[in-house]
Amino acid sequence: MKTELIKATEPWPRADVFISANLGGCTRSSVKRLFDEGYVTVNGKHCKPSAEIKAGDCAEVIVPDAKTYSAKPENIPVEIVYQDADIAVINKPQGMTVHAGNGNTEGTLVNALLYQLDNLSGINGVLRPGIVHRIDKDTSGLLVVAKNDRAHISLASQIEQKTCRRTYIALLEGLVKDDSGTITTYIGRHPQNRVKMAVVPPEKGKLAITDYCVLKRYAQGFTLCRFDLHTGRTHQIRVHAQYMGHPVVGDPVYGVKKQKFNLNGQLLHAWQLQLVHPTTGEPMSFEAPLPDYFDNVLSKLNEI
Repeated sequence: MKTELIKATEPWPRADVFISANLGGCTRSSVKRLFDEGYVTVNGKHCKPSAEIKAGDCAEVIVPDAKTYSAKPENIPVEIVYQDADIAVINKPQGMTVHAGNGNTEGTLVNALLYQLDNLSGINGVLRPGIVHRIDKDTSGLLVVAKNDRAHISLASQIEQKTCRRTYIALLEGLVKDDSGTITTYIGRHPQNRVKMAVVPPEKGKLAITDYCVLKRYAQGFTLCRFDLHTGRTHQIRVHAQYMGHPVVGDPVYGVKKQKFNLNGQLLHAWQLQLVHPTTGEPMSFEAPLPDYFDNVLSKLNEI
């Protein structure tokens, strides 16, 4: 535990904004926790995060020691599509988080893999062993994990060089006009909601490129699309679908508020995965069929 003293040289509209801007490595959410737990005083008195800061004010912040966590094996069923000494390809179910975050280290794909696999690479540390790329909690489908560091380096390089190809299928709201196209934007944190991502100006985000192709259109006003990623930004397909004006059906963050189906998350599935084996150099391709809940929705629709 350490104490930081921060003196304001100019006025600030909010105390939490002032502290997050001047206390290295702290986000607004972590600063809020410091306020909630009584670790922040301004001029010797506790104040609210919304309190105004005047030039000359002095904030004292007690920063607790960081907690350390490690993931533990858990006997959680997970479908292993393929595995050998170097890699494993997993068909992740909807509702499962890939790895731990915010101190939560239970019930994740990593916990399941630590139980079911003999080895995982250690490059990403004790909370993310083997994890080369992720898919969202409520997105189902394929991802590859590395069982040793050499395989991890190879797979990470393939993703960076765009030789590892990932193809998704999603059901979108509305009828997409063009049969195919490419969406090129910059994606970064939403300016008002830091939990969400958004299309932002180039200086505030990272380049995001997605190809799409219409597979089917339905009379009820939905479109089944294939998406191919050229980049791997957080929530990329979901943000780009919303940007098109056709958000993914069931998306609780970027979708329409009133859902027509009883869904637990977005109808977005990592359908195909293509990569080069880290040791043999052999091209490999994997495919995971749409999950039952996705098929059940499609069975209720009439193709145009």
